[in-house]
Amino acid sequence: MGNSLGKLFTVTSFGESHGPCVGVIIDGCPAGLAITRADIQQEVDRRRAGQSVASTGRHEEDRVEILAGISNGFTTGAPICLLVRNKDIDSSDYERIKHLLRPGHADYTAFVKYGGFNDYRGGGRFSGRITAGHVMAGAIAKKLLGTLGVEVLAHAVEIGGIKAKSVNYEKIKPAVEKNPLRCADPIASRKMSELIERVRAEGDSVGGIVEGIALNVPVGLGEPVFDTLDGELAKALLAIPAVKGVEFGAGFRVAGLRGSENNDLFTIEDGKVITKTNNAGGVLGGISTGMPIIVRVAVKPVASILKPQSTVDIEQMKEATLTIGGRHDVCIVPRAVPVVEAMMAVTLCDFALRAGKIPGVIR
Repeated sequence: MGNSLGKLFTVTSFGESHGPCVGVIIDGCPAGLAITRADIQQEVDRRRAGQSVASTGRHEEDRVEILAGISNGFTTGAPICLLVRNKDIDSSDYERIKHLLRPGHADYTAFVKYGGFNDYRGGGRFSGRITAGHVMAGAIAKKLLGTLGVEVLAHAVEIGGIKAKSVNYEKIKPAVEKNPLRCADPIASRKMSELIERVRAEGDSVGGIVEGIALNVPVGLGEPVFDTLDGELAKALLAIPAVKGVEFGAGFRVAGLRGSENNDLFTIEDGKVITKTNNAGGVLGGISTGMPIIVRVAVKPVASILKPQSTVDIEQMKEATLTIGGRHDVCIVPRAVPVVEAMMAVTLCDFALRAGKIPGVIR
């Protein structure tokens, strides 16, 4: 029973890739938050396929439907139910290979856990398709965080080993929205696009890294020792299909640093305590420091590739060869950017409510 996230701002995900719809129920959102369908749709549109050379041929309209919790442009305080319909569905390729375990997918683990009753079409519950619900919840969370002046953004910093140059925070958002790969470095983006085209021609896929940033986060968010801010952010981000690693601030690089190099020295700026560097990524002792929260997620290469692969026929219990058809992304990093933002926003929103930073009624 792991379909819900959060304690006060609770998000429950539902739906499968080739079912009637995917969506989300959000409980705990204060009443009086001004939000429209267009606000939510704008975020969902950023996740849709067809915006870059990396994306799948499946083109869903993804028109957001509000079933409950929002009336006359404001949240009512009741649970919010949002969904998008699955319309561009073709399950024929999955019927053909339903007994063949797809390497890199959850076919085997799901088969064993659910006794073969899981929906295998398009990956079912384990598909990246369910992240449309994550993004809808993130749209609400972003609006709530906006009442505190908190901003969440993300960008692609690496695809297929090609790394983007560092960019100032204020330049990331406008640059990313103009770039189909959501990379703020235009030179690196062009190289990434060329690589993706070559990989597509080879019938293969590539992964990459998305960096998420939260600005103006209040000091004091986090509940040690088991509900730490970075721990819960990592949990939320690892719930994104294909995310295999999470690091904060200097991340794994700290293993090669000395304490004198890694420690963020304190100082005062405009009457506020800040740190001169941010190797901690905005979190100390599981609690926000007030510095920007910096987190990076490693996104694995798309598992569905055109190359023949060895596998097992789970029905006949014998080895087989699998060639996957259907419509698949070559690289999901660009589409993962708004999902990373959403999961960060949902987690921060929950902690802000737990800290009493957001009132029960927005006025």
